[in-house]
Amino acid sequence: MRSWVNDPHSGGVKIPDNVKQRTKQRILAYAEQHYSGKYIRIDVRFKGYFCYIDAYKEPFISDNYDPSLFKVTREEFLERARNIPIHLCRLRYKGNEEKWTKAFYTYSNEKYEPSVFNNGTFYGTPEEAFQSSAIYLES
Repeated sequence: MRSWVNDPHSGGVKIPDNVKQRTKQRILAYAEQHYSGKYIRIDVRFKGYFCYIDAYKEPFISDNYDPSLFKVTREEFLERARNIPIHLCRLRYKGNEEKWTKAFYTYSNEKYEPSVFNNGTFYGTPEEAFQSSAIYLES
């Protein structure tokens, strides 16, 4: 006998343009309201049924930076480091703007891994996804 199982971390629905616009606005507004000053920019991009959220931070650089060690000037190092994304999370759209699934980027495996939201379920809003993945902005 076959049974149907809902896997929150497979499949999805192609994200309509109007949902993309609203979702991006929601994420950016939430980031600005709750995490202003902890990033230099947030990048929200879409592909198929996925929404990717990346952050960029001002890099730390020591006062005694030695350009001979890195073979680039201090300014070149800063410019390069400012453009390295911190992958916060990936959302999967299932057709409901209030119920996305989330995956964290694991740097140890260099891939996205399914995750639960802080509400204890596999479903949440874009704002909840940002909030739970913003731990990467704290350091």
